[in-house]
Amino acid sequence: MADPSTSGRTFAAHWARALESGDGWAEADLVAAEERLGVRLPAALREAYLLFGRRRDLTSNHDVLLGPAELYVDDAKEALVFRHENQGAASWGILLDSLQDDDPAVFIRPDLADESAEQWEGWLERLSLCFVEIVLSESLQADEELCDFLDADDDSIGLLGENAVRLPFPAYPTGEDEHAIRWFLSQDVLLRSDGGLAVLARGRTAEDLDRVRDLIPGDWLNDCR
Repeated sequence: MADPSTSGRTFAAHWARALESGDGWAEADLVAAEERLGVRLPAALREAYLLFGRRRDLTSNHDVLLGPAELYVDDAKEALVFRHENQGAASWGILLDSLQDDDPAVFIRPDLADESAEQWEGWLERLSLCFVEIVLSESLQADEELCDFLDADDDSIGLLGENAVRLPFPAYPTGEDEHAIRWFLSQDVLLRSDGGLAVLARGRTAEDLDRVRDLIPGDWLNDCR
C-alpha cells in the first residue's frame, strides 16, 4: 500500500479516473526545479510527481500539492516544502538533511500566531506513505454527493469499528496515539477517523454513502434525505 505507483494506479482506476499519459509532470520540470533550488528531489517525490502530480482531483481538492516550479525551501533553511493546507494553516516538508534519502520522512509545520513556536513536527515516516495519504485524503473532499463529514462521539467510533475494516496504514501524525488519524473501508466506502473527533467518508456511489450513513447514524453534514 505504500508504493505510490501501484497505489495511485489502483485507487485512481477504482475510485476516480484511470491514470493516463500526461497526468504527471515531465522529467524536464523536475530537473528545472532541482536546478533552481540547488537540491536533489527524493526518488519517492519524483515518482509521484511523474505519475499523477498534475491530477488535481487526486492531489488538490482541499489542500494543495505544489507544482515543481512552486517547490521552495522554507525561510529557516530547514525543509523543502511541497504541500500547503488550503487556508495556509500548515505546510508539509522534507528536512533538507534527509533529501539524499530515496524515501525520507515527512514533517508538518503549523502556521501559528507565535512564529517562534512554529517548528517541524513528525507527520509520516516515509514520503511514499505521505503520497498515499494525500490521494486518500483528497478523495474525501470531492463531490458532496459522494463525500460527507460527521462530528463523532464514542458511539460513532464504536459503530465505525463494528462496520468497517481498518486499513493497513499507520496511525499518524508520527508518535501520536490517542488522537491519531486512522483509515477504514466499509463496502466501497472509504472512511477516515480523525482522532475519534470526526469521521470523513467517501463512497464510490451515492448509494454506498447512504448505506454507511445508516450504519453509523448521526448528523452527517451533507445528508439531505
